[in-house]
Amino acid sequence: MQYQRTILVVEDSDEDFTAFKRVMRQLSYSNRIYRVMDGDDALAYLYHQDHYSNPDIAPVPDLILLDLNLPGTDGREVIYQVKQDIMLKSIPIIVLTSSSNPKDIETCYLYGANSYLLKPIGIDEFKQKIKHFLHYWLEVSLLR
Repeated sequence: MQYQRTILVVEDSDEDFTAFKRVMRQLSYSNRIYRVMDGDDALAYLYHQDHYSNPDIAPVPDLILLDLNLPGTDGREVIYQVKQDIMLKSIPIIVLTSSSNPKDIETCYLYGANSYLLKPIGIDEFKQKIKHFLHYWLEVSLLR
């Protein structure tokens, strides 16, 4: 059973974001997707600051899909700040990155990431990974 969920995608790559949306469409997911392109905007969105002050424009997400290596404030710092905030820390953060560095993986989990996924190189592998991500987080898991 699918519930309407709000997903905040923090991704600086237009190509990866477009591929993500395409997979969601192909799998008939109709969730609300909001995108920011760097860590600073992610934090502004989550704290309703700057041009995200209207909660209708920036609703609290049910799930955050986060690239790790971002311009400005990187994904590690976003995880750390979100998981320190009593109002936000229950939002699952799924890291989707090209970094397989064990130190990055360890840091993300230490800071409170809920899952760490490697971005596959090929489009077919990417589609499969996103399909599994969507199934687990939007159909299997119970979110707040």
